[in-house]
Amino acid sequence: MSVSGSKMAPSLTQEILSHLGLASKTAAWGTLGTLRTFLSFSVDKDVQRLLRAITGQGVNHCAIVEVLTNRSREQRQLISRAFQERTQQDLLKSLRAALSGKLERIVVALLQPAAQFDAQELRTVLKASNSAVDVAIEILATRTPPQLQECLAVYKHDFQVEAVDDITSESSGILRDLLLALAKGGRDCYSGIIDYNLAEQDVQALQQAEGPSTEKTWVLLFTQRNPEHLIRVFDQYQRSTGQELEEAVQNRFHGDAQAALLGLASVIKNTPLYFADKLHQALQETEPNYQVLIRILTSRCETDLLSIRAEFKKKFGKSLYSSLQDAVKGDCQSALLALCRAEDM
Repeated sequence: MSVSGSKMAPSLTQEILSHLGLASKTAAWGTLGTLRTFLSFSVDKDVQRLLRAITGQGVNHCAIVEVLTNRSREQRQLISRAFQERTQQDLLKSLRAALSGKLERIVVALLQPAAQFDAQELRTVLKASNSAVDVAIEILATRTPPQLQECLAVYKHDFQVEAVDDITSESSGILRDLLLALAKGGRDCYSGIIDYNLAEQDVQALQQAEGPSTEKTWVLLFTQRNPEHLIRVFDQYQRSTGQELEEAVQNRFHGDAQAALLGLASVIKNTPLYFADKLHQALQETEPNYQVLIRILTSRCETDLLSIRAEFKKKFGKSLYSSLQDAVKGDCQSALLALCRAEDM
């Protein structure tokens, strides 16, 4: 099949090698997260240590941070249940009463089930008067299908309404269509087979999608095709038109719809880089955006934070650890640094 544009299509060897990058793979020891299951885990010792930390003379912030940032989310849930059984008290409520400010917010994010935390974040952004589209995209587009389904189930349980109903009532136009499609989780799974014909068809469809009635083409492709296929479509689109797809989005769309599509394109092309950019932006504000820092570091520390750190250092020339150390102040600094884990030289 002939290839449009002046640049040659990648060879089969290049195609194969492109799928061997470390940043998107599981490491030999399990994950590319900074936080792993604590091997010497003793739920009784952790319960006792946390109890002493909040009932002794003065709250022992260091002990709380050391325990919670060195246990997996599953282990933290076991600690919560054991604390309830042994003391007849809710651990999260006890810690919230003992802490305040940003450290309290970090502890809440660590102790809540991931789906509950995501559901609350999603609800907040959907109901906000100045909706932060990037938060909705982040949650709906970067969680695995099981994680997303659990988040939506918790959303319905906690707020007595379906997330799709809130999306429908709180957004409109292509943004609403995009969020609804992501919430349905109908994206194709990558089979390992490269469909060059479909990639060519999708490029042509995007080139022809110029009028107002063709917006659904963008929604369909961005939310239904698997990322491996879409990366190939993005590359082929640039070879065929001489224009990056992001530039086409900027010319074609405006406002929240543009922001959503650009964010989704970033997630598709390089998810760790997407998060690195968000962390850098949060750290560059006059006052660091702690909500962004907390959400990303607590949600990615067991999956791909090592990859995010690598992309951060590569793009910005400074490690995430050092950046946090310089920008973050107060009691929450030690907790965020513990989740980040180490300096990248």
